[in-house]
Amino acid sequence: MTNNNDHWLNLPGISLPLRTLFTGYLLVTGLGLLMAGAQMQLTHGMADGEWGFSINDIVYSYYGNRGNSRLEAKLNGSMKDKAPVEVRTHMIQWVQDGAPEALWEPEIKTLFTTHCTQCHGHIPGLPDFTQFQAVQQVSEIDKGTSVDTLTRFSHIHLFGMAFIFFFLGLIFSLAVGIRPWIKATIILFPFMFLILDALSWWLVKWYPNFAVLTIIAGMGWAMASAFMLISSLYQMWILPFKQNSYDENTWKRE
Repeated sequence: MTNNNDHWLNLPGISLPLRTLFTGYLLVTGLGLLMAGAQMQLTHGMADGEWGFSINDIVYSYYGNRGNSRLEAKLNGSMKDKAPVEVRTHMIQWVQDGAPEALWEPEIKTLFTTHCTQCHGHIPGLPDFTQFQAVQQVSEIDKGTSVDTLTRFSHIHLFGMAFIFFFLGLIFSLAVGIRPWIKATIILFPFMFLILDALSWWLVKWYPNFAVLTIIAGMGWAMASAFMLISSLYQMWILPFKQNSYDENTWKRE
């Protein structure tokens, strides 16, 4: 049942076409957030060479693994399954020897062509491993994500997620039976955690101990989003039937 403080336009009482529109958006958004989580696992979750998202993954991704080159970190981490162990060992040894250009054409280039250039050389944004200069650059000490890349990721992440949270919050704002200040707080949570998320990347870039903030921020906006999404679906498709059942039983008793 709705209370007197609920807006005249609410989730249990909206029309079927509008309910269907909202539901389609919520389902696609939920699936998209799950895919974003999977993509994070595939791109950052193996940064430390082990499956599962950890603080070390965040540190290695943004601050870097200062004991290795970026190429070594990838070959021992997220790219571990892209080449046999003997090939990766040969590449890493070449890097540790200073990545001499004299060995590039006669033997090393062939290894990269066979195992790496299907992506690194054809996908925009990835280093072009058909060129010695690009390989040499990632053979230097791993200092994590560059400032240019971090700036690009930050603005894409902030703009894209803000649009998602806006429409998600707009739909959830029509929920009933929740005190306005509680509803407003829940709507605000994803935006605040989103800001903390992007800010934490920059902090980790310079101070790796801030990696825990990235974990907290990611969990925060994910949990707040999931609550709004599930609550909105419940109020659109389950709550109205419960209300009708209650009203019908009340009428029979009278």
